[in-house]
Amino acid sequence: MVDDGMKQDEVLEVIADADSTFSDDLFGIVIKDDVLYKKQVLVQKALDDIGMTPFHWKLFFLNSFGYASDSLLVVCQSIAQPQVNLEFGRENDRIPGVSTASAVGLLVGAIFWGVGADIIGRRLAFNSSLFLAAVFVIIAGAMPSYISFTAMVALYSAATGGNYCLDASNLLEFLPRKKAFLTTILAVAWGFGYTITGLLAWAFMSNYSCLSADNCPRSSNQGWRYLHYTSGGLVLIAAILRVTIIHMPHTPKFLITQNRDEEAVKFLTDIARKYNRTTTITVEQLSSYGAIQDVKEGNKVRRFTKHVRGIFVSRKSTYSYILLLMLWLLIGLGDPLYSYFRPYYLKTRGYQDNTTASNYIVWRNYAISNICGLVGPLLAWPLLDFKYLRRKGTLAVSALATMLFLFGYTQVRTPTQNTALSFCINAVETMFFAALYGVTPELLPTGSRATGYGIAVALNRVCNIFASIIAGYANVETTAPLFISASMFGALAVVSLLLPFEPAGKYIA
Repeated sequence: MVDDGMKQDEVLEVIADADSTFSDDLFGIVIKDDVLYKKQVLVQKALDDIGMTPFHWKLFFLNSFGYASDSLLVVCQSIAQPQVNLEFGRENDRIPGVSTASAVGLLVGAIFWGVGADIIGRRLAFNSSLFLAAVFVIIAGAMPSYISFTAMVALYSAATGGNYCLDASNLLEFLPRKKAFLTTILAVAWGFGYTITGLLAWAFMSNYSCLSADNCPRSSNQGWRYLHYTSGGLVLIAAILRVTIIHMPHTPKFLITQNRDEEAVKFLTDIARKYNRTTTITVEQLSSYGAIQDVKEGNKVRRFTKHVRGIFVSRKSTYSYILLLMLWLLIGLGDPLYSYFRPYYLKTRGYQDNTTASNYIVWRNYAISNICGLVGPLLAWPLLDFKYLRRKGTLAVSALATMLFLFGYTQVRTPTQNTALSFCINAVETMFFAALYGVTPELLPTGSRATGYGIAVALNRVCNIFASIIAGYANVETTAPLFISASMFGALAVVSLLLPFEPAGKYIA
């Protein structure tokens, strides 16, 4: 049910209570537009009053498809690359062309979908990104040449490359404050995408792959194509479910930033009626504060710069965002350094992955290792609101754990040690990723949330590209990259603790 609304003094009491209870509230300090802050407090209060409904759980489920599709397709091209190289005679390329094309596509996607979601809203991007990705993935599996395949990889990576910033921002802006941790739990779907791809690789790559470039016709190397067809079909199913299970509205917080108060109130009151919940928000309350200034000024370039300026509205917010970018930069270098140099490191220790009957064993272990990725977000979950850790502490603990396991990995001598430590690294590293994916939208204001997230992810993709280049030209016989990777995770722990804001329990405007 919907109440008739609060009196003006009751509204002020809500805002005063928010200011006093959450004295370190991000957006009470950061946002210069006092009108926007007060309106967002009222919207968040309405979301808190309504609580979790079946609509929210369906939204959580559907947003998770974006995370799963992103990881599924990133791993898809990574798995396919060695066999694509063999089939098209590119095994001696210094720069891994397929992974570089993927990183470039992911970079473009992060910028396009991130900025677009703030300008046009979350709905269109939510409904279209997976459809585009599915089409390009299926086409990629049929490509007759190396260049055409890498082009399709770049396109499907661009289509899915903004899902982190889009899905987390979208979900967060519908959630009650106490359920903000669900943006971190979304990362379970990221691990699920890895797991699906690992199992598909186990089925296809171990049975339908050639063994050398000397005898690798298309007819005996269909595994990577089957992998793309199947993955594209799964993403297409996810895209169809997104538009059939739920009619995606704009988030009420986004509507407020666009001075569309009536639409925001209508959504909140409609969902309250539908699920027999109570909300006190009215259009009159929001209108009494006036309009948000500088909403749709000028052309798209000016609107983009407006969203960027919204991130840097104070020294404290600027400092916070710079540290947030540092987290994305360090993980963008640290993770690929481990991934790219790990096989060479194993060779220097006398352990080869391609031992007798390894095709089956390698893909089996790969699938099991990816299953460990499901553990990370679940490890992060209880720590996010734990009094002595919360968001910043969870980031630091997971980064330190990854650093310790990476240093331990430098002592690998046997296949068993390799498998065990690989599983542990995967679990704690995805724990860090999950916490980072969840905290990033919380540290950004609504009007610039997707833009700020998109820039952070874009920086991460640039680092991935540099890592590919480093992998092509560095001395792969040295063990230094693994030590550097471990040290970067140590730096991630320090930067996490330096973040000036702790969003746990705060009003997220």
